[in-house]
Amino acid sequence: MNIAEMLKDPIIMAVVGLVAGLVIGLVVGILVGRAHACGNKKPSSKKFKEMPPGMVEIYVGNLSYETTEDFLRKEFEKYGQVASIRIITNPISHRSKGFGFIEMSNRAEAEKAIAALDNAEIQGRRLHVNEARNNKN
Repeated sequence: MNIAEMLKDPIIMAVVGLVAGLVIGLVVGILVGRAHACGNKKPSSKKFKEMPPGMVEIYVGNLSYETTEDFLRKEFEKYGQVASIRIITNPISHRSKGFGFIEMSNRAEAEKAIAALDNAEIQGRRLHVNEARNNKN
């Protein structure tokens, strides 16, 4: 039986159609999943927020994946008033990506916290703490 004869058989054509549909669905699913996991979403119209005078945003990296916002707040409140905390998480798994941002309302207190906590070992991890930089480019 040659290919032309096989293509006339309705059962073979149904199987070919089914397999083709599965392969296309799998490829599209992988591509969409990769784009979402890489953060390739629609461009955001949000602009970087301007920090109020005196407010300092601090980057904290190399966090333990078990670190909570409450725990981080307690660590930073030893040095001054904390306005907000965000631990960045994977949008699919909701697991921490190991870094976050703290906003403190007083520059002197923020600088004290940065000096004390940069390179400090917390929950078995040596933290990287510095003033956050907005990449506006």
